[in-house]
Amino acid sequence: MGFRPVDSFSAPGAVTVYVRPGCPYCVSLRRRLRRSGVHFDEVDIWQDLEAAAFVRSVAGGNETVPTVVVGDHALVNPAARQVLQLAGGAGEGEMRRRWMGRWLQRQVR
Repeated sequence: MGFRPVDSFSAPGAVTVYVRPGCPYCVSLRRRLRRSGVHFDEVDIWQDLEAAAFVRSVAGGNETVPTVVVGDHALVNPAARQVLQLAGGAGEGEMRRRWMGRWLQRQVR
């Protein structure tokens, strides 16, 4: 897991998730981000050679996924919490509160 500043990217809160097919860590991270309401672009490094080269440039020469760019920060195999903090999304407490609210709604039905 790592954090590296990146030269320049688009909007400060823009999130891009670099993935590859069959990566369970990618699936888990994307699920957590979606549940938290974080909008992100997804790039398959096996389909985009420039994206694969970018991931290698921030991951010490490896094609480690998920690699996430938030604004001008690159994170290699980050915890969802790190991405949420940088993206300004819900923190762990907010995520638990939302989960509990959904759970209670199901119990009432």
